[in-house]
Amino acid sequence: MKLQKAPPPVSDINVTPMVDVMLVMLIIFMVITPMLSKGVSVDKVKTKNPIAMQSADKEDAVLVAVTRDGKAYLGRTQIKPKDLPQKIKDMLANKLDKTCYLVADSRAKYEKVVDVVNNMRAGGVDQLGLLTEQIQEKGAGEAPSPAHASPYPTTFPISQTQPAASKKNPKKTPPLPSSST
Repeated sequence: MKLQKAPPPVSDINVTPMVDVMLVMLIIFMVITPMLSKGVSVDKVKTKNPIAMQSADKEDAVLVAVTRDGKAYLGRTQIKPKDLPQKIKDMLANKLDKTCYLVADSRAKYEKVVDVVNNMRAGGVDQLGLLTEQIQEKGAGEAPSPAHASPYPTTFPISQTQPAASKKNPKKTPPLPSSST
């Protein structure tokens, strides 16, 4: 009886289990990522020159959203616009920076957005950040730079906002003050 020698060890790496694990992880991240978004999903207004403001991404940022159908949300909670002033006063009570951010759907009615802005102003907001999205140039052939790849807010002093013109008397609204510097 002759003893058989064991075959030499295989030095090739079997990547099949690694690929299986990576695909499972990819599927898990694809399912979980949409759930991690802060606030309500809206189709933002597009602008050419947004101003980058990282404070809108902070955990304690006050974010108000207006959806296409005119519903208002404070964070992820639906709220009536008339209830906004008290809720915003409570949220801004212990903050030095009284900046809030508004993201409105590009197809939302102007009347609903102005109503939310007026109620935010009644809540003691000093600065109002309007969250917008960068317009992507078509046919440029280049990938967008990282600074313009994600949405950025634009902030305006709340004192310069104007209430919506009345439908009965649209010409009574005074023009915004302009600076000549």
